[in-house]
Amino acid sequence: MSNEIPRKTPMDSISLKQFRDNLQDCIDRVINRHDPLKVTGQSGSDFIVIGVEDWEEIQETLYVLQNTDLMQQIARSFDTHRNSQGYQPSSEETDEILGV
Repeated sequence: MSNEIPRKTPMDSISLKQFRDNLQDCIDRVINRHDPLKVTGQSGSDFIVIGVEDWEEIQETLYVLQNTDLMQQIARSFDTHRNSQGYQPSSEETDEILGV
C-alpha cells in the first residue's frame, strides 16, 4: 500500500467574461463536481469559486492538521489498528453500526 497522496489535475480556469456569461452553469459545475473554478480577471485580479460544502471540508482538514494533539491521537490510533490491538466489535455491534 502506497502512502503517496494522489495528485489532482490542475484546476479549470475561465475568463471573467466567460464566467459572467455562464454564471449559473459555472455555479452548478462547481457544486456538482466538487471542483473549484479559477476565474481570471484583467490585470491579475483572479479569484476562485468553491462550493460551501467543499470550503467547510477544507477548513475542517486544516483544523485537524494544525491540531498537534489530535494528529498525535490519530497516529496512535493508526498504530493500534495496524498492530490489531484496538477494540474489536462483536458481530452484533458491527451489524448495528452497519445498519444490518
